[in-house]
Amino acid sequence: MNEVVERPAVKRVREALAEKGLHDRVLVLNSSAATAKDAAEAVGVELGAIVKSLLFFVGLEPVLVLVAGDRQVNEERLGEITGLEGPVRKANANEVQKVTGFTIGGVAPVGALAPVRVVIDRSLGRYPKIYAAAGHPHCLFETNLDELLHITGGQVSDEIAEAA
Repeated sequence: MNEVVERPAVKRVREALAEKGLHDRVLVLNSSAATAKDAAEAVGVELGAIVKSLLFFVGLEPVLVLVAGDRQVNEERLGEITGLEGPVRKANANEVQKVTGFTIGGVAPVGALAPVRVVIDRSLGRYPKIYAAAGHPHCLFETNLDELLHITGGQVSDEIAEAA
């Protein structure tokens, strides 16, 4: 599995993390972490300690929403939270790949092909350690809410997520 860390998507994540001083954070798992449930089982944490990275469009603007694994995005609030106008819709798999360079199941909060606005679910702060995808379904990295805010330059919101 060590060849996984050399894949371009995972290398972009590793480089983005290193640029923020977070070296050697990528964990390579023996099992898939493509879903929040799989990821939680793989690292032995509660579902809420997994960061789901979900891409939406508000009008034509892509927005990456980072939400706890046990919560869902409040799409109705996304435009208001970001200050963007237009209809809100979840991106399809092709759009996710085009905007982020990642496939669904491995979308990382950093290392996207182009800059993208980020909104972070404050409820992730319930956990001292959280785990986010690292560019491949078998890769995660450990972080916390403060680091996630630092590495993404995102906006933390109390209103972006609700109980699933």
